[in-house]
Amino acid sequence: MRLICHLLVSQQMQLALLLGFIGGGLLKLSLKNTTSAVMTKNPTNQSTSANPHHFVQEAPVTGVPINPQYPQQNYTQPPRNVPWSTGLCDCCSDLPSCCLTCWCPCITFGQIAEIVDHGSTPCGVSGALYALIGILTGCPCIYSCFYRSRMRSEYMLEDRPCNDCCLHFCCEACALCQEYRELKNRGFDMSLGWHGNMARQQNQGLQMPSAPVMESDMKR
Repeated sequence: MRLICHLLVSQQMQLALLLGFIGGGLLKLSLKNTTSAVMTKNPTNQSTSANPHHFVQEAPVTGVPINPQYPQQNYTQPPRNVPWSTGLCDCCSDLPSCCLTCWCPCITFGQIAEIVDHGSTPCGVSGALYALIGILTGCPCIYSCFYRSRMRSEYMLEDRPCNDCCLHFCCEACALCQEYRELKNRGFDMSLGWHGNMARQQNQGLQMPSAPVMESDMKR
């Protein structure tokens, strides 16, 4: 009886082991088939799972744009001032204007002011105002220096040898003579005034020539 029970128990155990082995094989086969089906539907996962450490290397971020597009800027050089046609001390090159300026500077200034003002102020008015300021203050240069500045701005003349106010204060007669000669060298007839020069230009079809440049300044 014991022998029969022992045989039955051993057969049950063998049967259980056999069933367990068969069940494990079927489970592995089922898992394999499931993995194959998933990989077939999503082939990209295969490459990812095959090399999980694979990644695309990107360029480092430096904060500097590649091929920057800078707007083109056009730089224009400012116009250059030209020297005076005669020097400050070249008064003897035009003796009539030199003598007129020494004896009666208000006339010389009036003629200069009328040309610079383009005829808006007559020669007599400017000359009388110049004489009045000279009588009251003894320093007419406070009025004449502004016309030198306007003349330089209009004809792009250099600010030499010093500032306009200082130049008229230190040497009023020489400054007036230089301005007179500059306008005369540019084609103006100082005795005609602004309107007379414009009428002469229209009648003769002339164009006011540019003043010649000093040789001493060109050599420099």
